[in-house]
Amino acid sequence: MTAEEGEGHAVVVHLDRLLQERGMTLASLADKVGVTNVNLSVLKNGRAKAIRFSTLTHICDVLGCQPGDLLSVRRKEDSAAES
Repeated sequence: MTAEEGEGHAVVVHLDRLLQERGMTLASLADKVGVTNVNLSVLKNGRAKAIRFSTLTHICDVLGCQPGDLLSVRRKEDSAAES
């Protein structure tokens, strides 16, 4: 069983990269989005089980991105190619 199967998903969050590209901290994003730093940290570290569309919308508005820039799905073929 892979880590993705154990978690029930294979969604990868690219928040670290987006924050770095924009020279922004997690704390400043949390403040602008109106969520706690802890909640964004859970998302950033790939431990979130869900995200509200309203939160996703606010994050994308603040970062000037699309949901596809923030999230991607790791396919089984991708994992096999890395092995």
